[in-house]
Amino acid sequence: MSKPIKTPPVPILKKGETQYLEGPKERHRELGFAIKVFFQFLKGFRALHFIGPCITVFGSARFKDGHEYYEKAEEVGKAIAQMGFTTLTGGGPGIMEAANKGAFEAGGKSVGCNIVLPFEQHPNPYVQKTVNIRYFFVRKVLLLKYSYAFVILPGGWGTMDEMFETLTLVQTKVMHNFPVVLIGVSYYKPLLDYLTSMVSRGTISPEDLKLIMLTDDISQGMAHIRRYIESNYKVMPRRRRAFWWLLEKV
Repeated sequence: MSKPIKTPPVPILKKGETQYLEGPKERHRELGFAIKVFFQFLKGFRALHFIGPCITVFGSARFKDGHEYYEKAEEVGKAIAQMGFTTLTGGGPGIMEAANKGAFEAGGKSVGCNIVLPFEQHPNPYVQKTVNIRYFFVRKVLLLKYSYAFVILPGGWGTMDEMFETLTLVQTKVMHNFPVVLIGVSYYKPLLDYLTSMVSRGTISPEDLKLIMLTDDISQGMAHIRRYIESNYKVMPRRRRAFWWLLEKV
């Protein structure tokens, strides 16, 4: 078994970097922020260009090793590696760490897209490649851009945000109709009940519920993903040609 990778702490957000949503500012500051966002996207694209076809795993940062859902996430990472896909997560602790750990220990590709916060946060030690992003909305784009499917374990505000944005993009055809698997029946059943009530109220369509598969069985969830990908998409191979004059690394 390979040893976990020692990862340095990410930078800490400065006070001014947390105020970009506080209404209009001087034009030069707005331009400066737009330039920072551009370079964050460019940084992410460069870092993740060669990671290959991915399956993204979302979930809480709060579950520790030994917890039921931590162990489930390890199984998910292992299963993704066995399918030949890269496991992509938010790069932090909890579910993210567990999924990266499962992929890492199974000999698969394990990648993290970490978020820079106002307090220090270490990337988990099971990512072979990581990129630190300063803005949540940039990070979400990157976590969606490279994946053919999404596995969502129990989580809080951030996980719900990521799940519903993913479903919204699939429902509105902005993204291809990639499968979304929820792991954790007892956790997500009340949410599915509420979504069913939304169908009865006409705010979503019955077909929208078909975008989600809820299960506790990892093999069933991964089989669902495999069937959908094989019948609907041609998986692009991992890019292996780097241009030295762009300072790229595979």
